[in-house]
Amino acid sequence: MSRIFNFSSGPAMLPAEVLSRAGDEMLDWHGAGMGVMEMSHRGREFTGIAAEAERDLRELLAVPAHYKVLFLQGGATLQFAQVPMNLLRGKASADYVITGEWSKKAAKEARAYCDVHVAASSEERKFTYAPRNWQLRGDAAYVHYCSNETIGGVEFHWTPDTGPVPLVSDASSHLLSRALDVPRYGLIYAGAQKNLGPAGLTVVIVREDLIGAAARGTPTVMDYKLQAESDSMLNTPATYAIYVAGLVFKWLRQLGGVAEMERRNVHKAQLLYAALDAGFYRNPVAREDRSRMNVPFSLPDERLDAPFLKGAEERGMVQLKGHRSVGGMRASIYNAMPLEGVQRLVVYLKEFAAQHG
Repeated sequence: MSRIFNFSSGPAMLPAEVLSRAGDEMLDWHGAGMGVMEMSHRGREFTGIAAEAERDLRELLAVPAHYKVLFLQGGATLQFAQVPMNLLRGKASADYVITGEWSKKAAKEARAYCDVHVAASSEERKFTYAPRNWQLRGDAAYVHYCSNETIGGVEFHWTPDTGPVPLVSDASSHLLSRALDVPRYGLIYAGAQKNLGPAGLTVVIVREDLIGAAARGTPTVMDYKLQAESDSMLNTPATYAIYVAGLVFKWLRQLGGVAEMERRNVHKAQLLYAALDAGFYRNPVAREDRSRMNVPFSLPDERLDAPFLKGAEERGMVQLKGHRSVGGMRASIYNAMPLEGVQRLVVYLKEFAAQHG
């Protein structure tokens, strides 16, 4: 059976090489006589797998030693609450930048724990750009933003300067897609199901001095310090998701690391945006803020949506329908989307425009 090109925003495509290796090791991991899903999370086999995954991730992102890397559960959505629970550290307020539905949800969740000040927002232009002017408060516990909005396709291609106030990023949909200056952040979190691995795993990278003062009433499994002290195994972790993520990290290293992946992602995005800008389709995002990962676009007539999707599926391309809140189309072209997938989409975009233009 030939594989299709899955443009889903997540769970998304995984590298074929990773899936093949995971399949080979499904029944017997390295002569252990059992698969990873069957292993005790406290046994030497799995603790070795987890430790190696952390080492590879640290190397890929050049994570400094004074940052903790946590493999947690609950998705990025749980982090909307877990961040204020851990990072307020006795303060009463936090700054949030609203650039789409995910940062909006994060701010809403945080209001249950602190005073949320909206430091900047692009809602007045329907979340189609990344605001440059932030009104920050010096007494805020942290500044939170979503560095790539999956739904609207807005990406920050620059790292905000928040001075001494820790910067927190929801990097779910572009972590490992490009270089990242980790020391500029206090905390970075990401759901795995975009670029890192399968759903069920959440990665948190947090500066060590920011943990250890969780708010009273914080559940044990949501306390970053306790999770760090137990190597993310305070309870049974998402073992198989960690294992597959570890394979993805090795795949990235073999390709040449994040720098090579960023080069490939830039090329894929340029091809796709060039086709969309030819005149028939419309992308609403400011050009300087367009996401390399999530590319929303619309057709000139909504009545063309159904035949467009049908034709794409016939050509082996699926999950191109846009998010229900914005409509239209969306192509998510994460790390595992091969160049051939984008090229096939570009050919189809041109064919469809020629037929219906």
